[in-house]
Parts: sequence; structure tokens; C-alpha cells
Amino acid sequence: MSKTFPGVKALSQVQLEVRPGEVHALIGENGAGKSTLIKILAGVEQPDAGSTFLFEGKPANISKPIDATLKGISIIYQDLSLFPNLSVAENICAGREAEKGGFHFIRWGEMRRIAKETLQGLGFDIDVNVTLEKLSIAKQQLVAIARAIAFDAKLIIMDEPTSSLSAGEVELLYNVIADLKRKGIAILFVSHKMEELFKVSDRFTVLRDGKFVGTYDKEELNEEKLIHLMVGRKLESMEREEHACGEALLHVSGLSKKGNFKNISFTLHRGEIVAMTGLVGSGRTEVAHALFGLQSVDSGTIMLGGQPVHMTSTVKAVKHGIAYVPESRQKEGLVLQQSIVRNTSLTILKSLTNAFGSIQEKRELELAQQYIESLDIRPNLPFLDTGNMSGGNQQKVVIAKWLASNPKILIVDEPTNGIDIGAKREIHKLLRQLAREGMAILVISSDLSEVLAVSDRILVMRKGTIAGELPHREATQEKIMNLALLGTHIHEPADPNEMKQGDEIFI
Repeated sequence: MSKTFPGVKALSQVQLEVRPGEVHALIGENGAGKSTLIKILAGVEQPDAGSTFLFEGKPANISKPIDATLKGISIIYQDLSLFPNLSVAENICAGREAEKGGFHFIRWGEMRRIAKETLQGLGFDIDVNVTLEKLSIAKQQLVAIARAIAFDAKLIIMDEPTSSLSAGEVELLYNVIADLKRKGIAILFVSHKMEELFKVSDRFTVLRDGKFVGTYDKEELNEEKLIHLMVGRKLESMEREEHACGEALLHVSGLSKKGNFKNISFTLHRGEIVAMTGLVGSGRTEVAHALFGLQSVDSGTIMLGGQPVHMTSTVKAVKHGIAYVPESRQKEGLVLQQSIVRNTSLTILKSLTNAFGSIQEKRELELAQQYIESLDIRPNLPFLDTGNMSGGNQQKVVIAKWLASNPKILIVDEPTNGIDIGAKREIHKLLRQLAREGMAILVISSDLSEVLAVSDRILVMRKGTIAGELPHREATQEKIMNLALLGTHIHEPADPNEMKQGDEIFI
């Protein structure tokens, strides 16, 4: 299988064989060609001439998405691609609504029956009449799986399926996958999380730079060997360099917002990285939104450089030297239909505009080229639309966009979510470099290994409050989880009765 885009060879002679009743991991760095291959299987993209595609042993012509669906290929994308305003039944049957006669009336009763039977067959207890947006992300994902089964899927492709799930919800998904295997359904599993890859996968196909590296049984691999196959090089070790922090740039005192967080107090110094972690729904992102003027607060004080500031808008936050890299780079961080050049300049367009209201394109290009080189953004194609870039390089463009505003404080929400291990190391290295240069950084993260890798101090949130603070030299995953789950330091006696059902660490 090969695929060429203008100026880019996305896939070159790639091989993939997925067997009934197996979980087959498709892995590789961002930009390795995984997304392109998935789009070809889905009928969204067409392979180059000469490519061969067999399904159930027969040549398959999949020229559009409906062809893939009718063949029995279903894809559950990372964003699920469902209809939040429609009912569960409508989502499961969308595209195959039961019709009556030649009048094309939707048979609502038949639709609900199909949806209910499909959910029951999978062991899912979900009301088919409820609006999808009222369900948790985990249950929405179950609806997406039920939709695939309702279309008689023989191959289900799961793209980063655990990226928005808690630990308990991940275990539920594992059980569902095991049940699908028993039914003989093949699963193509795309993930960057090593632990879950080895837990659920039977075989692994590795891509690198658009080329086929090989297909391996799980027993042939360990984590170290798999990483080497993915990146083709030894990853640079992340040695921490202890350094003195400067003066306090941000001081938060008693910050509260009813229903989100209460009495949040902490200080962030020049050259320091503070990580904020905790449970799903503990209020981490909401605090970040308040600091950046995206959300109002009921009480409390935000001080910048010793002066109180009312953060009433994002414009005010930027004016005070605060930048915010959001959790969803594709939905909130980038204009995917625009180039690296245009995305990089978004925060400072006014300064790049001449007296006649036109953008000075030469200066704009020079700005983009500066960050392409300094952040090693790949490919080095300034006018490439960011929607055609890998996740890791998209994240670098979002960071470049905010660095262009020359901030003093950088807030980064889930900086490496959904990107490969090589790109993750590069982002961590970049954050440490920015801190050494004097930037104050607040990292919001649910990845405990990331929290321990980049932070100087760790704030652990629980139920909207800061349950505790740990300096890096004392922090361990066990101590962080103890604070997040029980609100106690590990040396303190913890009351197990205090831990309620649903209190799950998002790792």
C-alpha cells in the first residue's frame, strides 16, 4: 500500500494483515503514516495505483466511506465522530435508519429495538432514548462500539481509544475488547501508550517514516525493543538539571468557582515548572481556564508581579504575559485548514499588519521559519496546512503560536496527549529549556510519568481543592495517587471508607 500527497510520500509499500478475533496494534511515531493508512481503510483517502487491498481474501474497492461500512469496516475515531444532540438510538442507527415503503419514513420503534438489542448483546446498560451528550465520554465510546456492531462490523479500528478515559473506564474498555475478540471480530488498535499496547494486543505492525518495519507477535517484543523499532534510534535520556528559580511571577490566593474549584492557592516562580494533576473532574483544567480569563471566578485573588489583576478576558491575560496551550490542539489550538505560517502568527497579527491593514507576509514567513527551526517542526514546509501534520508537530506549532506573543507565564494543558514517545521527549525537553530561559510554566497533566519528568513542584487536586503539594525530590506515583484518591499524604493514616466509587485516577 502506497500513498503520495503533493511533495510528501506518506506511505511506501506498507503491509498490514489483520486476522479475525485478534487485536492488532498499529504503531509508529507521529508522522509514520498510521493516520493515512486508517483513512485509506475508511475510504476517506485513495491509495496510489498498484496498491493491493484484500478483505476476507477478496479484492476490495473502497473508494468512499460507505464502501468501508458495507464491507464491515468501522472506525472509532479519537473524537468519536458521533452526534451529541441526537439520542443513543439515532447514533447507533445513523445511516441505516429503518424505512417503511417508498415514503422513506423513519420507523422509530424499529430503530430503538435495533439499538436496544445491540447494546444488550454487548452487555451495555445504556438508555437508548437519552441524548448522547448527557452520557460520559466512556459511555459515548460504548455507543460508538455498538454502532459498529449494528453495522455488522468485521474489523473495528480504534484510534487512541483510552485518551479521555479514567483508569476504571479503561478496564471496562479492555473487557469489551476481550468480548469482541471472542465473537471473532478483528480490532486494529492505535495507541501511544506502551502499557495498554502490551496488555490488549496479540500482534504489532510497526511503521516508520511511511515505511513498513515489520509485524511481530507480542512474545517477540518488549517495550525497549518496540521503541527502537518505532524510532530507529536511541532516545535521548531526560536528565534533570537542578536550577534555582527566580522571583514569584504568579500568586493565586483563595481562588474559587462554585461547582468547579475552591480555595485554590499557589505561587509560580520565574524559571519554575509546576505540575497540577489529580482525578478526572478534579478541577485542573477549570483552574487553567480561570487563570487565562476563559472562566470567571466567584472569589479569590490573582497577582502578577505583585499586583492584583482581574482576569476578565483572554485579551487581558495575553496583555499581562500569560499564554495558554489548550488540551485539544485540533479543536482549540489550531486552525487546521491554515498553514504553519498563518497559525504561528495568530497571536501577534496586529503587530504584523501594516498601515493599510494588510499582513506583512515576509515578516510572517520569517517568524514561522524561526520557530520551525528552533522547535524542529517537521516537515519544514511553512505553507503546509497544520491539519496534514502529525500530532507532535501540531503541538509544536501551538506552542510556537504562543511563544510568538513573548509570554512570561506558559500554561500547558495535557502537553503530550496522543503523541508518540519520541515527540513526547521533545516536548518535555522544550518545556525544560523554556524554564531554563526564565519562563514560568504551569503544566496540567493526567500522565503521572510526565508530571514526575518535567516538574519542580507538584500540586495534587482532589474534588476541586488542592489536596497537597510535593517537591520533585520527594514525589512518587504512589504519593501522588494517595493524595488524589484519599486526600492524604502517604505517611498519614488514610480512611479507606473515604474513597468513593468513581474516584479514579486518570493516568
